[in-house]
Amino acid sequence: MFPKINDVLYIQLAGSDHKDEIFEFKSRIAEEESQDFLIEIPMSQTTGHLKKLFLGEELSIFFLSEGGIRNYFNTHVTGFKEDVLRMVRIQKPDPDSISKIQRRNYLRVQASLEIAVKHGVNESRFVAETHDVGGGGVSFHTQGTHLLEEGESLSCWILVPYKNGTLEHVWFQSEVIRVQEMENGRRLIMLKYEQIADQERQKLIKYCFERQLEFREKS
Repeated sequence: MFPKINDVLYIQLAGSDHKDEIFEFKSRIAEEESQDFLIEIPMSQTTGHLKKLFLGEELSIFFLSEGGIRNYFNTHVTGFKEDVLRMVRIQKPDPDSISKIQRRNYLRVQASLEIAVKHGVNESRFVAETHDVGGGGVSFHTQGTHLLEEGESLSCWILVPYKNGTLEHVWFQSEVIRVQEMENGRRLIMLKYEQIADQERQKLIKYCFERQLEFREKS
């Protein structure tokens, strides 16, 4: 399902500037062509400043459809149109590449990322490897020597790599919702986020989106 004329687009730039790692900018579809959309110059949602885009610049975009569903796709700038107001031409995505995510049901993907965990009265710390990550929670593998229990509160940091080579540290407070015994004395610890800033959650959502596209390219 494509966005329609007058739909609002939330835009994330492919640049390494920290602010551009979040869906900071928004625009509106002004016209539609056979291969492209023509959109208004994107505007920062925080400063209100217009963002100049360049030919070939890569963008990650989502738009909302009925039921609060976020529809994500990647595209790039293919040109410009000078009218009463300047418009940016972006390539229409392949319909099969548009990823639908319910606003409160976050995408989760398998990923082996480094996670640092702090827990207990003595605030003991250890480093583990994630099994999967998502916008609503994360799970990781640990050895039986780390005695974690359901309902326990943990402080965690995850090291998140992006396709453009940048790295982010994501902090959150979480609750252990399930502990699953596995082979060789290992345990799978499943967490849900108790406290996580919207900006930190968006970093994880961005990573999940990139991973999902990577899986599709390989299949």
